Amino acid sequence: MPLQPWMKLLSTDDHLIEPPRLWADRLPAKYQGAGPRIVEQPRGDGQAPAEVWLYEDRIYPYIGLNAVAGREPQEFGLEPTRYDEMIPGCYDPKARIRDMDLDGVWGALCFPSFPGFSGHVFMEGTDRTLALLCVQAWNDFVLDEWCATAPGRLIPLVILPLWDVRACVAEIRRTTAKGAKAISFPENPAPRGLPSFHTDHWDPVLSAAEETGMPLCLHFGTSGRPPQTAPEAPFAVTTALFGCNAMYATADLLFSPVLHKHPELKIGLSEGGIGWMPYLLERIDGTWERHRFYQNVNQSVRPSDLFRRNFHGCFIDDRFGVEVRHHVGVDRITWECDYPHSDSYWPKSRAYAAEVLADVPDEEVHKIVELNTRRLYNIPA
Repeated sequence: MPLQPWMKLLSTDDHLIEPPRLWADRLPAKYQGAGPRIVEQPRGDGQAPAEVWLYEDRIYPYIGLNAVAGREPQEFGLEPTRYDEMIPGCYDPKARIRDMDLDGVWGALCFPSFPGFSGHVFMEGTDRTLALLCVQAWNDFVLDEWCATAPGRLIPLVILPLWDVRACVAEIRRTTAKGAKAISFPENPAPRGLPSFHTDHWDPVLSAAEETGMPLCLHFGTSGRPPQTAPEAPFAVTTALFGCNAMYATADLLFSPVLHKHPELKIGLSEGGIGWMPYLLERIDGTWERHRFYQNVNQSVRPSDLFRRNFHGCFIDDRFGVEVRHHVGVDRITWECDYPHSDSYWPKSRAYAAEVLADVPDEEVHKIVELNTRRLYNIPA
């Protein structure tokens, strides 16, 4: 079995559910009435009231995004609506460490839930001062409480005030000084009403990420544009196609000026899988070979070379991706757990990873489950 006991599994895509008092404990008193807080909302059929987030005057009806760890697939639903419907490891960092130990997982990078995976909910705030304080409060919780519970095991990822480039740069520098290791960013800003990667709008943010060595983690779905085929199609269609968003983001960035202006920028395709990468790179290179001359794209650097220099991906159970790993680049691949979402194999993640990687040499397994993540996210052993 190639997954040796001394190999420490590091997940580059997990999630946390914000505890009820995250903002109440961190916002100034004058903002307590408008900041995010948990309120109860009646439910029918004699059920206990649902717990929902209230931010300013807007209700966000689900406190946990697909936080179904510990349930059987027959019990899955999109959302739990009370904290007592989730296992404590979703929102309690000490319980999370216990769940990771049970799962055989050493470290985890955790994305937000209520704010959206890239913090876009705070763009909806009418009071921008409050919105910035909310972003900073989430980051401070992650840095000072969540990750401080087990330094080196919970990997600090931060969100940004996406509506203000200067504030983004300031927050990158502020959180870097406190130990942040990664930045969550929209896979495509344009559907959020923000300037695209094909403009120079984000250059100061990308330069700050480059200078601090923090990867931009592009989690699928952060564009707010899920893949859909028909209004009548079940959500299973969207679920099956969500990895396509990682493909869209890859093509968008490879044909944009971003990686030519920011050669040291690291891009993490979070929860996007890896099996599609060889085909897409072949397709993109072919497009570049035949169609670059009449388009506003770089004329001298092959897109696949940019990919191998700047991108990395992650997988849970992408057996085909593991099979074609050398076409992806073993140094570009990381492993993910996705706790507490329905794609996770908790509490059997280590056993399942060993099964998926059974035919891979030890040296490559060690890179995929641990060493690549340490290098890409600047995490010392």
